Amino acid sequence: MDILPLSAILVSIAGLLAFFNYRFIGLPTTIGVMLLSLLLSALLVAADFFGLELGIHNRGQDWLLDIDFNKTLMDGMLSFLLFAGALSVNLGDLWRHRFSIGVLASVGVVLSTAIIGGVSYFLFPLLGFELPFIYCLLFGVLISPTDPIAVMAILKRAGVSSELETNITGESLFNDGVAVVLFIALVGLTGGGHAEGPGAIALLFVQEVAGGALLGLVLGGATFWMLREIDDHQVEILLTLALVLGGYQLALALHASGPIAMVVAGLLIGNHGRMFAMSRTTREHLDIFWEIVDEILNTVLFVMIGLEMIGITLDGRYLTAGLIAIPLVLATRYLCVGTALRLVQPWHHMGQYASALLTWAGLRGGISVALALALPEGDSRNAILTVTYCVVLFSIVVQGLTIGRVIGRLSGES
Repeated sequence: MDILPLSAILVSIAGLLAFFNYRFIGLPTTIGVMLLSLLLSALLVAADFFGLELGIHNRGQDWLLDIDFNKTLMDGMLSFLLFAGALSVNLGDLWRHRFSIGVLASVGVVLSTAIIGGVSYFLFPLLGFELPFIYCLLFGVLISPTDPIAVMAILKRAGVSSELETNITGESLFNDGVAVVLFIALVGLTGGGHAEGPGAIALLFVQEVAGGALLGLVLGGATFWMLREIDDHQVEILLTLALVLGGYQLALALHASGPIAMVVAGLLIGNHGRMFAMSRTTREHLDIFWEIVDEILNTVLFVMIGLEMIGITLDGRYLTAGLIAIPLVLATRYLCVGTALRLVQPWHHMGQYASALLTWAGLRGGISVALALALPEGDSRNAILTVTYCVVLFSIVVQGLTIGRVIGRLSGES
């Protein structure tokens, strides 16, 4: 199916589910539409299970397979969502917390990958299936980063302190770029890529991360100059749109990190561009435009996460592993956050319950599912996808719905 019909179907479903949620359920939009799309998927699976000769489930699977979730998110929607999120982040606050954010987004991801991968390697055989060690590490890296899309969509309503919001948002904006680079390197070790050995992995990391940051600065700087030279909000919004669409594709062509490039460009435009290159009218229109883009794409993405259940392998062993992986991921997150905060304590102290707050607020989302879908076809991929899906659902629904109360309680005790 072509992109236009697919987009029309997805946006139509998202609009209808958003209306139903707002009118009858009242959950936060992203969580509500995901649960409703999950229910829709379950009904299609149930229809097939009970032998209804409608072919609905099979047609649903065929249609879902037409949507390349990984490509749609990683090569399309992600650029808009990261840029929109970075636009609203205060660069001064980010700089003040640079040590904690930097360590969480780098050391935290690597340490979490090693712990989850190692435990999974010994845990999965006890549940009746085995995965090669490299695939366990791949599961560790794809489930380790907090998802900026899920985090920012839910934090808006959580009422967290500005200090905590800066750390959570800053970490989530950068750690997915680090995780994607590490994921690509590990996939290369399976024979599905070109990285071979520590030297190649280090070179890939420098090329992707440093190259992405440099590209973001160059593109953001060029756009800043053009914004400063004109005063027409329509043209200026078009320039930011060109920055996102063209810049992300250029990053892919140059094998630089597109996510990091968009974050850096978004921070530059959202801070220096907003202060020195835009009129008040432009700022207002720009904020409205990107807020609408962010809300629409977030809603569509969470619908896609719910619909993805149709393609999940409902194997009891994998589902059990998914349930066990939930506390494993949370415990590892708590350990890694605590370690990272101790490393930066000489420069920045966040309080008694910082580790617990950052653990519960570290939501997993569409990026983890997209990376799982990018694995080579086979039983290992099916197992990892099912386990990942269980962790993501728990993270978005349970952590997402309770994050405000947890933060309020712990913050009140500190």
